[in-house]
Amino acid sequence: MNHSPLEPVAEHTVVFTDLYGSTRLFESLGNSEATQRVTRITSWIAGVFQGHQGRVVKKLGDGVLCLFDDPSSALAAVLAVQRGHQAHLLQLPLDQLLPIRAGLATGPVELVADDCYGDTVNVAARLSQLCGPHQILAHASALQGLPQPVDTPFKNLGYLNLRGRVAACQVFQVEWLVASSDPDHEVLTRFMTGGAADTSASQVVLGWNQMSRSFKPQEKTVQLGRHALLDVVLSSPVVSRTHARLAWRNGCVMLADVSSNGTWVRFDGARTDVHLRREECVLHGQGQLALGASFADPLTTLVSFSLGV
Repeated sequence: MNHSPLEPVAEHTVVFTDLYGSTRLFESLGNSEATQRVTRITSWIAGVFQGHQGRVVKKLGDGVLCLFDDPSSALAAVLAVQRGHQAHLLQLPLDQLLPIRAGLATGPVELVADDCYGDTVNVAARLSQLCGPHQILAHASALQGLPQPVDTPFKNLGYLNLRGRVAACQVFQVEWLVASSDPDHEVLTRFMTGGAADTSASQVVLGWNQMSRSFKPQEKTVQLGRHALLDVVLSSPVVSRTHARLAWRNGCVMLADVSSNGTWVRFDGARTDVHLRREECVLHGQGQLALGASFADPLTTLVSFSLGV
């Protein structure tokens, strides 16, 4: 077997994008038409990235992995993708939307033939998976090389625990709609309201076992689990004594899994579930949590959530 030699390790900004809700589209349109739509969008994303001097490494189903030599080009490419895609989404019915989500990270990348490896690649992929629809999450490393001043604001989400990493990552949300100078910005903002673009919330309402309770930032941390003294008590053998925590961080509601069996998150409008194992994600809009088992498991315990201002 011939082994391709390793290319020199170099610093790159890694961008990973995928389409939020593609599973739902395959169910509603069927494999053939859904595949055509997904392929058309990923090919367009790849073309935009290449137009910003990006090196498209591969397309993975509904995802695109790309390398950039500098973070400025990477950010410009992702912003061009998000803004260009929104204009397209405005022409589609709500049940056929495929919002884009993206993760960025900068650091050393191992290039082997036609693929790439390393912690930087893993961080970008995990951030993309933790995004909500239309969102861009960037590791702090991807912002350090940007010129100052930057005309796109960022929201500091603090340090997030990502699966497989010992050290937490400082993560920022790119507030790309706020900075948009597009004449259709107001229309896009109204459209995005239904797509959970805004993660700010002054309260979160949780529902479980025919109970409902509203929590506000003053309470700082909301704990869920089997223990009788927690804020949300769930009697189930698959739920840990302290299973998950909600906390406000810079105006956002962060969900952290601290359990043995994991937590699943399902946002309304998409059936792409986020699976957390000792890691965090940003809650937005409305949806459900499955504690201790996936949504398909009859043993799972469900908690509904709704964010409001």
